[in-house]
Amino acid sequence: MKDYEQILNDLKNKIFHPVYLLMGDEAYYLDLITDYISKHLLTEAEKTFNQIVFYGKDADVRSIIDAARRFPMMANYQVVIVKEAQELKKIEDLIFYVEKPLKSTILVINYKYSTLDKRTKFYKTLLANAEILESKKLYDNQIPDWVINFLKKEGIAIDAEAAALLTEFLGNDLSKIAHELDKLSLMLPEGTKLINKLHIEKNIGISKDYNNFELTKALGQKNVLKANRIADYFSKNPKAAPFTVTIQVLFSFFSKVLTFHFLTDKSRSSVASNLGINPYFVAEYEQAARKYNPSQTVAIISYLRDYDMKSKGVGNTSVPDGELLRELLFKILH
Repeated sequence: MKDYEQILNDLKNKIFHPVYLLMGDEAYYLDLITDYISKHLLTEAEKTFNQIVFYGKDADVRSIIDAARRFPMMANYQVVIVKEAQELKKIEDLIFYVEKPLKSTILVINYKYSTLDKRTKFYKTLLANAEILESKKLYDNQIPDWVINFLKKEGIAIDAEAAALLTEFLGNDLSKIAHELDKLSLMLPEGTKLINKLHIEKNIGISKDYNNFELTKALGQKNVLKANRIADYFSKNPKAAPFTVTIQVLFSFFSKVLTFHFLTDKSRSSVASNLGINPYFVAEYEQAARKYNPSQTVAIISYLRDYDMKSKGVGNTSVPDGELLRELLFKILH
């Protein structure tokens, strides 16, 4: 089993396999490989007779097998792609083809948001006869580094704060992030080689001053005025930072502060590794730990759990999210 870069390099070097199983929770890499095969393995003239795309919801196994067993016309290969294969009924019946695939057919099974049962005979047959990519979701704390590496390949750098801000706003959907980064790259002023928070604000529509990233920073500093200004902005612009998302971000932040308190090795590299953060942000957690002792941090985490329930209507039927946030911040800061 190879990673996506190895598979992509093989394809670019014209090392093909008769069957590709692309599966997992992270669709970005599955689509990346599928799109490359779709666009680059055949010429436009060859695609007319030698490339066919099925969609799992509308296809049946027999039609896919019949297509895969045909020989190419005036080309060395034919390509058969099954998109949304997770919706294909009786997908395990593809075993009858996978057991003896044609070398002149490249069959791509794009199985999104899940994985095949690895205990089945079908999967074991694929393991023996196919190239398999299992694409797993990245953890949230891995996304900023992914953003940095994505842009690095384009010859562009991004500072740590801008990467964190982008991640906080876009979440961990790599396809969505890649799309926004592609747009951002095109909109940068000519000659720009370093993306900062101002570029993010101007081109993606994220406020560099009023966001959850700045809120955690303000709370870590016990900056009452800044925290309340951000809360006021959130109250007037609820779509900018839904309360439930803010709760999750704050819970993650203060959970890391609590972990920090009990680390025996508080060197920069050790803290970054144990908290799963970029070393650039270690100072923020050091500062927060000075402002909130362990018992205060535990109490804050308890408040966050309470207000998470209130945001979902438990024990609260009328207080709007903006007011709940102000109450929560008051308890955290005082």
